[in-house]
Amino acid sequence: MRIHRHRQKKPKYQIPGFKVNEKITAPEVRVVFDGEAQVMSTKKAIEMASERGMDLIEVSPKAEPPVCKVMEYGTFKYQKEKEIKKQRAASKEVEIKGIRISFKIGASDLDVRLQQAKKFLEKGHKLKIEMQLRGREREHKNRAKEIFNNFVELLKPDYDVKVESPVQFQSGRMNMIVARNK
Repeated sequence: MRIHRHRQKKPKYQIPGFKVNEKITAPEVRVVFDGEAQVMSTKKAIEMASERGMDLIEVSPKAEPPVCKVMEYGTFKYQKEKEIKKQRAASKEVEIKGIRISFKIGASDLDVRLQQAKKFLEKGHKLKIEMQLRGREREHKNRAKEIFNNFVELLKPDYDVKVESPVQFQSGRMNMIVARNK
């Protein structure tokens, strides 16, 4: 079995750090509890929270005075984790799918590549269209650009397509990135 040494585990999600109880350094805070907001000293707010068996959590440190909530820290942290999970689920990562065409591509092969490209665009992915130029094909870059433009024109009747990255030539390989307009 092969060991993948280069794979990095992605962190599940980043939870911003919040100051709790004695870690709050501001002399005065605006305390929100049961829908009411009061400005009081930090010590008095911490005492009030501990009397109720809860924590004082600094929610907005940049406000003047800082805004704090009176609630259990575990519950607050759990709510924040749920919000972050929901945001990550809503934000879909766009993948770039590759389609390789050749300089001497036939009509039937071009149709197959078009069907692949349409499937990828349907799912909301971006397309990286690639072409490897070999030997004397490198001398006919404008013919290769025509093939790229023809491919994009064939996609346009079905999808509103925009070219995100125009045709680029890099050491014998040409590519362009195409995406669907939203």
